[in-house]
Amino acid sequence: MSVSVLARKGFCAAMLAAALVSTAPASARDGRNGALIGGAAAGVVGGLALGALLNSAPPPPGPAPRPVYVEEAPVYVAPPPRRGPICHYERRKQWLNDIEFTYRNVEVCE
Repeated sequence: MSVSVLARKGFCAAMLAAALVSTAPASARDGRNGALIGGAAAGVVGGLALGALLNSAPPPPGPAPRPVYVEEAPVYVAPPPRRGPICHYERRKQWLNDIEFTYRNVEVCE
């Protein structure tokens, strides 16, 4: 049922209750009980009409879906090409004469 149909039915029910309560005259012989019963009846009918209007609204939307993390594939990055020979230093023994020697750093390229 749409909201307008429920609203129309609730409004009609409220008008009917108001008409029934207003047509029944309260007299002195009823005392306070007549007014209490009429007021209670009007409150019940009005509460039912208002409850029908409020409960006819569509439910709120559900929570948003959780984001999904997708890991990208690894990317291979090739090392840069060599531009020349690879050189390094080595410590080598250098003879000063037949008995004495010393160590020197010598650059060796491959």
